Amino acid sequence: MTLTTAATADPVRDSTALVLDVVIPVYNEERDLPRCVRRLREHLTASFPYGSRITIADNASTDTTLAVAHALARELTDVRVVHLPEKGRGRALHAAWRASPAPVVAYMDVDLSTDLAALAPLVAPLIAGRADVAIGSRLARGARVVRGLKREILSRGYNRLLRATLGVRFSDAQCGFKAVRKDVADRLLPLVGDTGWFFDTELLVLAERAGLRIHEVPVHWVDDPDSRVDILATVLADLRGIARLRRTGRGKRAA
Repeated sequence: MTLTTAATADPVRDSTALVLDVVIPVYNEERDLPRCVRRLREHLTASFPYGSRITIADNASTDTTLAVAHALARELTDVRVVHLPEKGRGRALHAAWRASPAPVVAYMDVDLSTDLAALAPLVAPLIAGRADVAIGSRLARGARVVRGLKREILSRGYNRLLRATLGVRFSDAQCGFKAVRKDVADRLLPLVGDTGWFFDTELLVLAERAGLRIHEVPVHWVDDPDSRVDILATVLADLRGIARLRRTGRGKRAA
């Protein structure tokens, strides 16, 4: 697969213009959404020197999440809402990222498990044109992680499986804290087939196979005990995704 990008181009032209669009994909998160958006908006206002916005991507919530999202958009500046009638985190990110005018697009989980202090180190290399994709890593040297033994074993086992089956070099495929240059996203997203939790892994595999620069940031991450993730269903979906990448050849390293 050949994928070219303007590796040295600086996306920042005007410090007052929109530079970063942070997407928060949500499904039935009426309780946690206000805390997340307000905290993120405060952080961006205080710490991010360029124009930014928050996009709440609601994918088929059945509670009052969508109404809460619209109320937040009316209350806070630079907050917008995207609604999708079907579930799927990958589907929500695909739609929100493709529609964004920002030169750098990112996402984070609504539970804010990742310390926001890692946001600037995550996006800075993308803004400067020194990287194409950036990921938060709970397994990189310097990361601090608080979570149960079961999830620790699953996470490490999954990433070891990726290295064994697909030969990847990145350390943490599924930390909910990632960013990508918009020009790169526009080329990668049409190639990503998954619309759910495997979206992250597939995007990174495609980026690595295309020779793109993946920047990793060690994060301080605290597990959310009220996480809505169905671990068994996610594991099965991930295994199917790995098998599909091996079958189609996209997971094989180019000679």
